[in-house]
Amino acid sequence: MGHLIYDGRSYEFEDRPLVHLQIVIQQELAKQEHFFFTWHPNGLRDNEMTIWVSPHVHLAFRYTGSHQPKPNKAWLIALNAISYSRRGLIAISEEDAVRYLRENPGLK
Repeated sequence: MGHLIYDGRSYEFEDRPLVHLQIVIQQELAKQEHFFFTWHPNGLRDNEMTIWVSPHVHLAFRYTGSHQPKPNKAWLIALNAISYSRRGLIAISEEDAVRYLRENPGLK
């Protein structure tokens, strides 16, 4: 399990999705963009968490695994595209990312 640490609060994520989220979040912050980030803690659909991500707030990523998972390009493309929606970045599963790209073939 890894952690996204934002404004002094720690949020737990599996390492594999966290690697993908980190890449997309870093890309957005490098452009000085602000955005909402939403996920379902512990994978519970009825439990939703949303934070406002700003380049002016301390952010860190901590991994507990011995090696960092290799990123899946399709997952990154889907997360990046979703991050530009009105709702902002939404953490989706790898399977949902593949489905999203099938439904939006122009993103590949």
